[in-house]
Amino acid sequence: MRRAFFGLILLAACRGTPPARGQSPDLAKLVDSLRPVVERAAGLSFRGPTRSAIKTREEVRAFLLGKLEQDFPPVRQEGVEAVYRLLGMIPDSLDLKELLLELYTEQVAGFYDPEASTLYGVEGAEPTALRFVLAHELVHALQHQYLPLDSLMRLRGSADEQTAAQAVLEGQATVASILAFVPDRAILLQPGFWAMAREQVRNQAATMAVFSRAPLAVREGMVFPYLGGAEFMRWWDSAHAGQPLPTLATMPRSTEHILHPARYAAGDAPVPLRFAEPAAEAMYEDTFGELEIQVLATVLRGGGEVLTGTPAGWGGDRFRVYRSGAGPALVWYLAWDDSTSAARFRGTTGVRLLAAPRPGYRTTVEAMAGPRPITRIVIAPADWSRWNRLPMLTKSE
Repeated sequence: MRRAFFGLILLAACRGTPPARGQSPDLAKLVDSLRPVVERAAGLSFRGPTRSAIKTREEVRAFLLGKLEQDFPPVRQEGVEAVYRLLGMIPDSLDLKELLLELYTEQVAGFYDPEASTLYGVEGAEPTALRFVLAHELVHALQHQYLPLDSLMRLRGSADEQTAAQAVLEGQATVASILAFVPDRAILLQPGFWAMAREQVRNQAATMAVFSRAPLAVREGMVFPYLGGAEFMRWWDSAHAGQPLPTLATMPRSTEHILHPARYAAGDAPVPLRFAEPAAEAMYEDTFGELEIQVLATVLRGGGEVLTGTPAGWGGDRFRVYRSGAGPALVWYLAWDDSTSAARFRGTTGVRLLAAPRPGYRTTVEAMAGPRPITRIVIAPADWSRWNRLPMLTKSE
């Protein structure tokens, strides 16, 4: 769900359309004054001017609704809601699209639109917040001159990889926007600084009414690209001096890479799992990834902090959601680095899934034979016609 719409900064951002009547000399001056500051903070140089304009909050909401319709169409919404409901991560009554729209419009001060290559300020935004957010969004304008942001954020069928790319972009923008106003890079290395910054962000987010009442899975997904991404980019900066941003070829491939940079440095690429049968019968298909698995574990154990410090041993995953007369059916395969990781997952998250049966449904958590440890989870109506011929992976897995 966090991937439904790129770049909507939790504390103040969204997207827009090309300026016509919204041009603002004052905004243009502010943007121009921030450009050299952002260049120094990000370690990249602008290759051209930055267009800017003002949008009203009504225009922002209308645009966001249009983008949600485009990026989160009914079939995708149905599939995403189905898998999160079946896993117990959101309540059955939640309208995810409506919640996302409320979240994205709760606090809006500025935004960058990669399709229009235009930076926007939102009418009536508080000046201090606008200045900070514009610095953050200017980093995205800068990134767009080095990477194809549109294509990166429109990856389909690999939500985990898309989240990893988003974390790189938002992480760099988060670090650079801090350095734009506190230019001493040494401050990022001071003991306790980043823990304090993370706590401030979470405390500020907690004061937002819509965000505070959202399910944990939604909240964590919204915050992760900024905080988790910033942690990764701090590591990247120390390990890749002189290269401020990964290239397309070196972009992290999974949230495991973001959470555990050592896995990225070791070249530990996700295992590509594929279903043997065509996707035509499925309602929806995608990946979960390590972050989502850790969030699921937190939800099933009753909430609290999402613990991501220790690698889960995730190697890759793939799921499909199928329609049936009695409700949606989920088939989810997970590959693991080793048998210990697989057994740990089955003994914790797997056991909790089995202990929370859905009325009218049957849940199974099984170890599968293959060249590497595989876990198969099925949550489907008890009378689902596919129980006797469950969808399988290709034989190579």
